[in-house]
Amino acid sequence: MCGIAGILNLKSSKTLNKPIKTMTDALAHRGPDADGFYIEENKIALGHRRLSIIDLSTNANQPFRDSTGRYTLIFNGEIYNYQEIKPLIPEYQFKTTSDTEVILAAYIKWGKDCLAHFNGMFAFALWDKIEKTLFVARDRMGVKPLYYHIDAEQFIFSSEIRSLLSSGLVSRRIDRMALRDYLVFQSVYAPYTLIQNVFQIMPGEYAFISEKGIDKSTYWQVENPPKIEVPDIETARKNVKELLSASIKRRMISDVPLGAFLSGGIDSSATVALMAELSERPVDTFTVIFDEEHYDESKFAQIVAKKFNTHHTEIHLQPNDFLKELPQALDVVDAPSGDGLNTYIVSKATKNAGVTVALSGLGSDELFAGYPYFQHYQKINQVFSYTKYIPNAVKRPLISIAKRAYNENQKMGRALNILNASEPTIDEIYPHFRLINTEGEANKLLTHNGLGKSNFQGLLNDKILLINQLPLFSQVAVAELLGYTLNVLLKDTDQYSMASALEIREPFFDYKLVEYVLNVPDKFKLDATSPKSLLVSSMGSLLPKEIVNRPKMGFSFPWKHWLLNELRSFCQSHLDNLYKYDCFNAQAIKDEWALFQSSKGEKCSWVKIWQLVMLSHWILINRIEC
Repeated sequence: MCGIAGILNLKSSKTLNKPIKTMTDALAHRGPDADGFYIEENKIALGHRRLSIIDLSTNANQPFRDSTGRYTLIFNGEIYNYQEIKPLIPEYQFKTTSDTEVILAAYIKWGKDCLAHFNGMFAFALWDKIEKTLFVARDRMGVKPLYYHIDAEQFIFSSEIRSLLSSGLVSRRIDRMALRDYLVFQSVYAPYTLIQNVFQIMPGEYAFISEKGIDKSTYWQVENPPKIEVPDIETARKNVKELLSASIKRRMISDVPLGAFLSGGIDSSATVALMAELSERPVDTFTVIFDEEHYDESKFAQIVAKKFNTHHTEIHLQPNDFLKELPQALDVVDAPSGDGLNTYIVSKATKNAGVTVALSGLGSDELFAGYPYFQHYQKINQVFSYTKYIPNAVKRPLISIAKRAYNENQKMGRALNILNASEPTIDEIYPHFRLINTEGEANKLLTHNGLGKSNFQGLLNDKILLINQLPLFSQVAVAELLGYTLNVLLKDTDQYSMASALEIREPFFDYKLVEYVLNVPDKFKLDATSPKSLLVSSMGSLLPKEIVNRPKMGFSFPWKHWLLNELRSFCQSHLDNLYKYDCFNAQAIKDEWALFQSSKGEKCSWVKIWQLVMLSHWILINRIEC
């Protein structure tokens, strides 16, 4: 796990030494073990910060060059199956035992088709000195980020937005259309960012960059998995367990201390159970415990730890510990979102406990229909099958009247918005599931009005023909993976864990497992016996009954109370800061804040306030121009 940065002069002849150094310095937290540079005067500069995981020797430091000097590589992430790829390239003389060199050798042999061989989380850039071409790529699920800016003069890229900004070559001006989407979804959805003309390479995407510009292509699409026959539930259970076990085995390869987060929920317990089956020594597990019973999951984690004889560490925290860490946590934010503080605290505590790599249960809910949205979407399709016979001339006025009647009930209002959709397709319905503000509500907070659909709705619409070929639950899974998961959960996991130089690996995001589960019929995924019943039944007797039948808890801290009390003045000062920028409607924000306080958070969600506070802090520390 590392940080990468680079500048390619297309028509410019600017000196690159200083900007590449400042860009790499801005990534120091991602790679405290080593830094390195490759610079071709006035043509290209590549920078790297290393967090050593595989092959700890200095021979594996980056930028990494082949023996001829033609190719130079910088790489962030892990190729989990690198040991399987290596024997396929017998003609290459390996100098290290690193996965980095396997990427280089694979590209030399197969070119862009090397990507088909990789199973991992990665973002990398490879310079061809002879062809004067830069090749960049991102992993299938988008676990590792890759941001870029391109104009007629230069192509600039990095693992983080603030690294791009530190170069002095990229404008710090906010993208106003993206700002509206941030207020709607609590994050800006890829390929866009909050900064004008800064974009993301998409998951499963690669690009060649040369003096001709950028040429992007896709090598994998989550909405278009290969067709796999799943004849019966027993076959599904067998294959799910085998694929998950194989995924975990790949992710347990490490030359540094490795452990697992263990909440005592189904996801983390399944991960630890399979790790224990695969490991010759006790698994190191980590659980955050609290004095407050309604937060604390330690008794469930202890059941799993005892069953699998793990080396168990309990990290004792109090809600006030989160408040103490808040300023530092906000300072490490590369791109704001509505949450993520918990990931920062847990990652920091786990790193301090001596672990550099931790496995996580993230991704299970998305694959195995663990969110209520899956069943909501199924029911919405059923409702539309009945209401499609009602003429719009009758239906829409009735919905309009109902919305006025429920004008103070946000959930009811959004449900009625869903019924007002023209079709029950995932691009029309899913965005409503993840709204923080409606587009109308977001527009009120701004001095400019956004027009048309959100960027994310447009992305889903572009993919709708392929998505429609999937089962209903898989349609929701695809929307989740491209939406909230990619742009909130994975982004927050990356930025908050890497702030402490902790690598988090997510076995449920193995693309082979994803492809299989997306092909599983809806009827095999859920039943009345347990949440995520396909996953649970696939695990057989490995999961204790206490874990399967326990209520879902997760992190649920008293944010509403904090914003009304301990963080009240903090919020006030940050909201006051937004009033200074002409892109924000100061009165509308004041009204929102006043409503939150007067109703004690009952008529205005704390999330709406907190996302504005986070945005304000990010604007301040990054000197963003609005």
